[in-house]
Formats: sequence, structure tokens, C-alpha cells
Amino acid sequence: MLITCFGVLIRILSNSYLNVFQKILTNKGQSSSVVNFYTYLGLSILSLSFFKTCSIELLPLVLLMGLLGALGNYFIIKALSIGELSALAPVNSYKPIVALVIGLIFLKEIPSAEALLGIILIIAGTYFILDTKGYIINRRALFYRGLALLFSASEAVVIKKLILITGVTTSFALWAFAGLFFSFILLIFSKNKPVIKSYKYQILLILSVGLMQYATNFVFSKMNVSYALALFQLSTILSVFLGVNIFNETNIKRKLIGSIIMTAGAVIIVLG
Repeated sequence: MLITCFGVLIRILSNSYLNVFQKILTNKGQSSSVVNFYTYLGLSILSLSFFKTCSIELLPLVLLMGLLGALGNYFIIKALSIGELSALAPVNSYKPIVALVIGLIFLKEIPSAEALLGIILIIAGTYFILDTKGYIINRRALFYRGLALLFSASEAVVIKKLILITGVTTSFALWAFAGLFFSFILLIFSKNKPVIKSYKYQILLILSVGLMQYATNFVFSKMNVSYALALFQLSTILSVFLGVNIFNETNIKRKLIGSIIMTAGAVIIVLG
């Protein structure tokens, strides 16, 4: 249990900071498709050191994971390039709901009453963060974030399926290779020049995404997908502070209230 909690903590920290690095890179003029491609490229190179073999029968599942992951990551970066980190991060709180439904259908994971209550609180907390009174929310950024949510939540269920078959480490490598393939296709269609604007932040992004994904896989191997995704929403509070302190974003009080409500929902899920 202690190791699982540590995995959750690593995931929360790395996820918040990788969003910061993504936003910094796009602020410097690096396109979303280029950021996405180089992230998967770096992780694929790292994965070569420990990847062995994989059954050809898993190829359809791996390709589906890669497609969902590449699209999800692309739209997250796209949203961050035009929207506030502190406003977009809480949208991710809906991911456990999507994953719960998908997990119920494909993995037969049945949520408890406590889990449902916690998820309801997480959703309720977004009212305070996404309420448009007093400031303007970039609706296009929210749309992109919603697409990212849908793809990444679906991807989480596929990742869990692969973890059950291949294990934490192998599924991580497969995730990187498949993501590289589809992110390359996205790069070609975007017609953006593959130019890195900041090697420092691109490397930091690669390392933080690697930590985030490996921690995610480890936690998925220990608990239900919908529960794990709900716990990951604790990163919202950190994202609000990072958005305010690094990018000078506003309306911190309402965002913190919403984040605290969502944190309470996550605690209920843990206690349940």
C-alpha cells in the first residue's frame, strides 16, 4: 500500500510539471505536434534499453493504445498552448467518469458507493473553476481539453489491459513505440517543421512524461483504473499554484475552492 501511495505521489508531481513544460514550449513557438513527436521519440529511445519482445497478437491493442495516446497528448498540448493551466487542469477531473464507464464495459470493474460519491464531488468542484463569472475562459481550449480527456481516458483502459498481459515495464515500452508511430503521422499531417525551440525544456518534458507514465502503469497494476484516475486529480491543486506562480494566471480563490472539493472527493475514494 505504501509503495502504491508513493507511485500516486510521483504521478501527481510529474503530471503537473509536464504540463508546465508543455506550455512553456508552446509559448516559445514550438507547435503541439512537434512537442508531441519529440516527447515520444525521447521515450522510445530510452525504452530500447529494456524492451525485449512482444507477441504479434497484441499488435491491434498496441496500435489502439498508441492512437489514443498520441491524440490525447496532442490535444492536451494544443489546449495548453491557448488556455490557462490552472483552468484546464481541473477538466481532467472528468476522466474517472469516462474511465469508469469504459472500465465497466471492458474490464468489468464495479465502482463502490463511496467511489461514486467521490467522483460526484470531483465533478462538483469544477463548477468553481470553470464558472465564467469574472473572467473569460477560452472555449476552444476547453474543447481541445475535452477531446484530450476522451482519448486519454479510453487509452487508460487499454493500458490496463496490456499491463495485465505484459507487465508494467513492457507495457510502458509498447506505449512509447506506438505513440511515436502515431505522433509522427500527426507531425506529417500538421506540416510543421520539426524544430526544437528549447532543448532544456524538451528534455525535462521527456523525463517528466516518462516518470508520469511509468508511475501510472505501476498504479494501474495495483488498483482499478477509475479509482486511480480519481486519485490523480489531486494534481489539480498543484497545477493551480503552478499556473498562478509561473504563468501569472488569475482567479486563484475560486480555483482553489474547486480543487479542495475535488481533493475531498479523492479522499473519499481512498477511504472507500
